[in-house]
Amino acid sequence: TFRVGIRRWNGLLLPGRRKRVIGHERSTTPEPPVVDHLHRSPCKLLVSPFPLAGFESRKVPQCLDAVVIGSGAGGLGLAVLLAKVGKKVLVLEQHSRAGGCCHTFSEKGFEFDVGIHYVGDLQESRPFRCLLDQLTNGQLQWEPLDNPFDRVVLGPPENRRTYPIYSGREHFAQELKKCFPGEDEAIDEFLRLTKKCDRGVWMMAVLKLLPFPLAKFLACTGLADCLSHFFRYGSRSLAEVVNGLTQNKDLRAVLCYVFGTYGKSPREASFSMHSLLMCHYLHGAWYPRGGASEIAYHMIPIIEKAGGAVLVRAPVNRILLNDNNEAIGVSVLKGQEEVHVQAPLVISDAGIFNTYNQLLPREVQKFPAIQKQLGMLRHGAGGLSVFLGLAGSKEELGLKAENHWIFSENNLDELMDDYLKGERDECVTRVPMVFAASPSAKDPTWEQRKPGWVLVTFAPYEWFEEWKDGKVKNRGPDYTDVKKKIIQSLLEVVTHIFPKITDKIEYVDAGTAVTNQHYIAAPRGEFYGADHNTARFTADVCASIRPQTPVRNLFLTGQDLCSCGLAGALVGAMICGSAILNRNLYMDVTALNKKLKHANAKKAQ
Repeated sequence: TFRVGIRRWNGLLLPGRRKRVIGHERSTTPEPPVVDHLHRSPCKLLVSPFPLAGFESRKVPQCLDAVVIGSGAGGLGLAVLLAKVGKKVLVLEQHSRAGGCCHTFSEKGFEFDVGIHYVGDLQESRPFRCLLDQLTNGQLQWEPLDNPFDRVVLGPPENRRTYPIYSGREHFAQELKKCFPGEDEAIDEFLRLTKKCDRGVWMMAVLKLLPFPLAKFLACTGLADCLSHFFRYGSRSLAEVVNGLTQNKDLRAVLCYVFGTYGKSPREASFSMHSLLMCHYLHGAWYPRGGASEIAYHMIPIIEKAGGAVLVRAPVNRILLNDNNEAIGVSVLKGQEEVHVQAPLVISDAGIFNTYNQLLPREVQKFPAIQKQLGMLRHGAGGLSVFLGLAGSKEELGLKAENHWIFSENNLDELMDDYLKGERDECVTRVPMVFAASPSAKDPTWEQRKPGWVLVTFAPYEWFEEWKDGKVKNRGPDYTDVKKKIIQSLLEVVTHIFPKITDKIEYVDAGTAVTNQHYIAAPRGEFYGADHNTARFTADVCASIRPQTPVRNLFLTGQDLCSCGLAGALVGAMICGSAILNRNLYMDVTALNKKLKHANAKKAQ
């Protein structure tokens, strides 16, 4: 379907000859393949977060093919894909560290991950693993978590129930059935439905890559729903489906527990979105060896090798347009001065709300097509993190390479509704949900880097909005008092489950929605971009939110294009790259993955 104008070379899809772009000469030789065979280095040197060049006009490469706004996984991933076909790409990051939610930071000798706590679907034979190997030239290594990799904890201290989540489809089901005798049929049906929805997600990519009139026809006629279970269940809530399978409240909570990875409670979450996450982790979870910063560390050299660059402290304040309202570059604030960077393509990984509402002129923001897209989406929930620095090894602290999802009760919707819609001063003392992750237990390089613990939950942006214009790390005593209450609330929960850490805490601080707003430019402090509600995963919305924007030469990438997380952001990069290069990158990766599986099978004989 997507091979119009594409020819084959060495068994992989390749675009045709390069064209003259915006007055600059380009080579007319065939472009190299996006994907190729890779070999992992047997002795990779692990490093801490590395320094990158701050923005200066003299550091901007000449004759750019594209400029990318934002260095999250969606922005860096797309830049790598373009670099692998010889494109010269400039990535601009407003923060002092590249990587978006993949970056790390250090405080008091401890290193903390911001957003990468575990990743699924990384078996050697999987296409997603193949894609990540391609994007990092095979140098990024992954450590598997223990099995079980997650534990769901329900109830107050006097009546806590813990349910382990095992990897492996059969193992997951068997262990869950042991915990819930008599619920075999409900568990089997849940797995059957999630698998069907996951298998139907291909239609999302199709709708985003087909010509818009055809995509809208498939969506509006209901054909997309008929062809894909993903869209058939996209508008059905997680609670609706799960509650129809079982009356057991603990089982309902366990089947819904991972909603925290996309930030929408079961009553409003899409069952299809939830299915993607369940299947993503069904065969286990992994953590990047050396920490999340290793992801960006191994992507950036590929961009630089093609003549591009990644520059930090480069806040883009607007997208430059010509008289025909076509994107021709960006403006970067350097102190009080605007520096214009011109490029034939502008790709935004800054999120759809930032892109349309902050970076485009007001008259362009009012375009009906832009307003229609914005009207389809809402801001996601504000995120909150507590960072703990602990003294002692994982053995001394009794930690395992696993995560804990802790809920104060099993009625998840009521818990989250009461909390998120309640009064701040009361609710911060009784946070109902905590995700506890210990990178130090997951990463064998712990002794070299001393990574800290991270506790994650949600807290509305409105609770902290009054301090949004305050100075970072010095927003005043009232703000500090609110953070202290939240920290105390979470520590009471966590230290009850992990008593050995109680006297080992050497450092503690919290990042709120306004912290996220400052460091990762989240407009309302959201971790996961646009809201992952049922409306977002209808065929009509998926067809409308696509890489091409109503502004010519302006493209979208990242998690707002498809879904959240590392995998979702990279899927957004793949779809955006496919649209820009006029080639189906999914077929490239799938073909290479099959080729590698065949080669490995022959070696094993």
